[in-house]
Amino acid sequence: MLTLYHSRAGRGQRPADLAEASLPTDAAWIDLLKPDPDEVGFIKRTTGLDMPSIEDLSEIESSSRLRNRNGAIYLSAPLVYRADSDQPLTTPVGFVLTRERLITVRFEELNVFDTFANRDLAAETDPLSSAAVFAGLMDAIADRLADILENIAAELDALSHRLFRSPATEPAARRPPARESADLRIILRRIGHSGDLASKIRDSLLGVGRIVPYVSSLAADWLPQEIKLRLDTVRQDVLSLSDYDAHIVNKVQLLLDATLGLINVEQNNIIKVLTIVSVVGIPPTLVASMYGMNFKGMPEYDWSWGYPYGLAMIALSAILPLVWFKWRGWV
Repeated sequence: MLTLYHSRAGRGQRPADLAEASLPTDAAWIDLLKPDPDEVGFIKRTTGLDMPSIEDLSEIESSSRLRNRNGAIYLSAPLVYRADSDQPLTTPVGFVLTRERLITVRFEELNVFDTFANRDLAAETDPLSSAAVFAGLMDAIADRLADILENIAAELDALSHRLFRSPATEPAARRPPARESADLRIILRRIGHSGDLASKIRDSLLGVGRIVPYVSSLAADWLPQEIKLRLDTVRQDVLSLSDYDAHIVNKVQLLLDATLGLINVEQNNIIKVLTIVSVVGIPPTLVASMYGMNFKGMPEYDWSWGYPYGLAMIALSAILPLVWFKWRGWV
């Protein structure tokens, strides 16, 4: 889908007939969403610029993401989408920046583009320029990444409180081990989800952090001063967000280690219970096996209280280890 944003229009327009249509001279921003061959051919015919494919935009080396060709600056960065779902993903987004216009190429719907077009562009009163649209998009992307990081931080704070809750706030009766283990598994998955999203945010911040200073230096001769200041502000925001993302990753690691440690404690408690049960069961089994040998010379067989005596020995041999474990503080 091809959308043209004119320098004095807040709403995008779509050419009806690409074969016959011409590109308006005042089109400051051309947005390509999942472009088909006809749309790519229209852009190449009217602007003389080559449009990158999704394979080109997916390259990770810096020389492929930042290029200058025939006066046009080719840029690409992976951006996060579906961040609020259970499966956040990244998609490569391309930017082709010239003095006259900005061309964006994307292959997934991104809320940040729609928000920027419907809110920010609609509020513009001055004539748009390619540099102003580019700076506005970078600012909107940084704001969106900041919002996602804030949501991750809130999620981790909730998980931290849930994981390290004070025993005084727990009910008197201890939670069943099965419920405790299930709760820890849920927490582990949620922490892993937050860590995965934080790593994707890191990739996006790295891409935007490369793009902004590259454009500022390469297009310094034709960028207006106010646009340079906006891009410098975006660069500083990206740097601060990168530091905050590193803090988020460290907190994710802390919570992962703590959760795994608590799971190990739960497993150790189970092994401890099984060990105590097996140890407590050995002496009664020994006593019962002794009096079950059926030798004629066993004097207890002739006692009138022999059977109660045997039962008492079995009970005592089971109670004494429990008392010992209790005294040692093992149970």
